[in-house]
Amino acid sequence: MGPGHSMMSMVNEGVPSHPVARADIARAVGAVDRELAGALELTTMFDQTRQAVVLENAEFLRFRELLAAELAPATTAALDHLYAGLPEAESAMERRGPANTLKDADRRIVENWEGDAREVQRLLRASLLQPRDVTDRPIGQSIHVPLLARIGRLIGRR
Repeated sequence: MGPGHSMMSMVNEGVPSHPVARADIARAVGAVDRELAGALELTTMFDQTRQAVVLENAEFLRFRELLAAELAPATTAALDHLYAGLPEAESAMERRGPANTLKDADRRIVENWEGDAREVQRLLRASLLQPRDVTDRPIGQSIHVPLLARIGRLIGRR
């Protein structure tokens, strides 16, 4: 972050206002959001069955460049962090012991990825909001404050 930039100011920075660009971003955000929703369903199944799953990244890879160009740097960094952790989460799911037991460290890896995915999904959805809410306060003051703190910790974890 450069001087004069806060995490909050970075969230709404870069949200396009042009209708066509906004529609493209909405389509890309929707595709990645659905991909994350599917991944979260799969990790929930893993929690119940202990059978490893493969998490998809095709929509993220398909729209990564567009999202990076149009969304706030904090959102892009959070997405990159989350998808970079995919192989580690999948590997943790595959390492099972007798009777499908899971080591505590591997369980934490999967649970952390799930938690991060939920937070990034919220941030991604919030990136489509208009820069100001009905009270004319910047959205960051009314919606993102707690989320930004968690995303900052999430990005700093790697």
